[in-house]
Amino acid sequence: MTGRIKLLRTSTFRLAALYLILFAVSVSALLGYVYWNTAVLLERQTDETIRAEVQALADQYSQRGLNGIIDTIRRRSDDDSGAVYLLAAPSGLRIAGNMTDLPAIPRGEANWIEFPIDVQNGAARENHIARAFYTTLAGGFELVVGRDVEALRQFANIIRQTIFYALAIALVLGLGGGLLMSRNFLRRVDAITEASRTIMAGNMAGRMPVKGSGDELDRLALALNEMLDQIESLMAAMKEVSSNVAHDLKTPLTRIKARVEAALRSGGEADYRSALENTVDESDRLLDTFNALLSIARAEAGQARSGLVAIDASQIIADVVELYEPMAEEEGGTLTCTAPEGLMVTGDRQLLAQAMTNLLDNALKYGAPEGEKPDITITGAIDGDKVVITVADHGQGIPEEDRSRVTERFVRLDASRTKPGNGLGLSLVSGVMKLHKGTLLLEDNAPGLKASLVLPVWRED
Repeated sequence: MTGRIKLLRTSTFRLAALYLILFAVSVSALLGYVYWNTAVLLERQTDETIRAEVQALADQYSQRGLNGIIDTIRRRSDDDSGAVYLLAAPSGLRIAGNMTDLPAIPRGEANWIEFPIDVQNGAARENHIARAFYTTLAGGFELVVGRDVEALRQFANIIRQTIFYALAIALVLGLGGGLLMSRNFLRRVDAITEASRTIMAGNMAGRMPVKGSGDELDRLALALNEMLDQIESLMAAMKEVSSNVAHDLKTPLTRIKARVEAALRSGGEADYRSALENTVDESDRLLDTFNALLSIARAEAGQARSGLVAIDASQIIADVVELYEPMAEEEGGTLTCTAPEGLMVTGDRQLLAQAMTNLLDNALKYGAPEGEKPDITITGAIDGDKVVITVADHGQGIPEEDRSRVTERFVRLDASRTKPGNGLGLSLVSGVMKLHKGTLLLEDNAPGLKASLVLPVWRED
């Protein structure tokens, strides 16, 4: 009983029932209109035929007198056409026609009348209905002309019964189809609900069932599965970040504690000062790590999207190059820039500058083989509907198999572990690109690394 109630409460059944009602009303109106027009047309044709015969007989009476109309009625009465005739004297006595008695006729004006007649059908006699027109001729003679309308009435009854049966069958089939669709719909909804409960119980690997029909439930299930994939990916990333944060914080905190304890044991002022200076340095590195994590979180969450405005990226490139050019010269290397004006993008100036400085900082650290000077180039150009800003070096580069994971938090390749850093630089760049609907591309510079920021060109609305 509960299952039937659930079926009746489904939106599919309600929609099917509503559609069925509208369909039944529409079909009833259409068939009713067809029936009405068919019945009225047939009756009108019959009435016009009778009226024409009455007029013809009246003309016969006017032109040929009583004998003429009697002769015409006798000839027409012999035809087996379903017509009925009766000519009666003023006294009511039958004169001619295929009717034996004058039917009950309302006195006064000429009227249409209907009355039963007996019809010989083989060996049996049947009761039919006749429709006739009664009128009084000059001299008081009474004339009745009509037609056997039994076939027309039966035809009209057949049409009415067909309409009723058709509506009844449509209702039964419609209700059955609605229940069947509701049952299938409810079964799939129950499967999705069960999968949701399994996932809520902790099985994050569970997914919504997809039938493969491509209907709206399949599209919903696919969208939910994509969302669950994203949630699972985010949770896995959060676990990894938590583990990496704990690991990366444990080492500097341990060093701080060890230096402080050593200074306390020594009791010397110089040791105290050295311990405090080291503590400040370690604290700065910890603060840099936390600030980077916060910047990545804000960028990936899109909190700064409302602050995006139209800016010329070439100006940001010029400012960043001005800042880093002395650093490259101090390392004995070179930093060359080629960026025309008019590289218009929609973005946040500070975040884009941070992304470029992260790329240049990596290029200064890892952009040259051991013992050689860094040779860095930064270029900006418009490629179709994209602005491409590229930072290229001639260092060891990043192996192709590692390029997809170096943008994850705290990922550092073995070759970079001897250099200072926290493994958050490229992760921040990737987050900034997501905020700006852009892409970070890492390619081989043969030798070295070519890191490109691909941003949509600003278009004036």
